[in-house]
Amino acid sequence: MELRRLNLVFPPVLEDAVITALLEMPDLPGFTTLRGEGHGSGFEQASAKECVRGRVARSMAWLVLPAGRVDEVLDGLRRQLPHPEVTWWCEVVEHFGRLA
Repeated sequence: MELRRLNLVFPPVLEDAVITALLEMPDLPGFTTLRGEGHGSGFEQASAKECVRGRVARSMAWLVLPAGRVDEVLDGLRRQLPHPEVTWWCEVVEHFGRLA
């Protein structure tokens, strides 16, 4: 089975909505959330503190799922969270498993 890691990056204010949307999707495997900081251009929505620091707070979600489910998950998120600051990309997962 071909696997993909779907990476979602979004403002922390959307974290509960993203998690809720993912948890409501049927048969979705588990996912990981974490916090990070975005660097680069596009600071139009940044707070004054973020502008001074030169980075913006971001939350992230990582999902490893069958390649055929990526579009389904993205379509569901687009319906529930049509927000321009939710960024995503997909990566091939060569190996996936548990140590025990």
